[in-house]
Amino acid sequence: MLSGKNVILTGSAGGIGKKTLKALAENGANIWACARKPTKEFEIYIDELKKKYNVQIVPVYFDFQDEQQIKEAVKFIRSQKKTVDGLVNNAGMTYNALFQMTSIEKMREVFEINFFGQFIFTQYVVKLMMRQKSGSIINIGSSAALDGNSGRSIYGASKAAILCITKSLSEELSSYNIRVNAIAPGITDTNMVEASMTEEVILETINNTKLKRIGKPDEIANAILFYVSDFSSYVTGQILRVDGGLG
Repeated sequence: MLSGKNVILTGSAGGIGKKTLKALAENGANIWACARKPTKEFEIYIDELKKKYNVQIVPVYFDFQDEQQIKEAVKFIRSQKKTVDGLVNNAGMTYNALFQMTSIEKMREVFEINFFGQFIFTQYVVKLMMRQKSGSIINIGSSAALDGNSGRSIYGASKAAILCITKSLSEELSSYNIRVNAIAPGITDTNMVEASMTEEVILETINNTKLKRIGKPDEIANAILFYVSDFSSYVTGQILRVDGGLG
């Protein structure tokens, strides 16, 4: 499905990221696996995928709150002298708190990681795609960006910014044969969700979901796979909700 394609995946070490990394590898893609910092567990996981699927996976470590690190990461990717066929902007942080209880410092942190860092990173990667006149960019938003959930105003706003950028970039980059789409996951079974949401809130959200269950990281990864592949060659500027029918 992705044989011969080279894909940049941010947030590779997280719940959705690891499953996406696996989905890309088992479908033949070579991957720049971006994460904030190295861990033994992540390095072992990469080695296992490389051996099992006979693909190249190169870890790239940088912090989205550090613009210099972002520049160095793209410089390294560019030095590999390969086409960049896909960019999956999956990295991010979650945050739940009432608007009145949220400090400006926390607002800035959420936007630095969820929006500004990804904005800068994408700007640099887009230059590589424009030269080759091809590419697919997939931004990971959230159902919170569309639904305006209580306690998720700041997180939702940061993801709404990502969705807006998706629409605008799909217009700006269409003449370069670069497609830009987004995925808006609902509640998904990851450590990040467990750490940021109480069991009561999780159950309430599940009850508001038509399929009456929490999403699996594999299900988000499969949607990402569709957008990276040529199966979505005539799709751009779209936001795909993968939320089990939330709302």
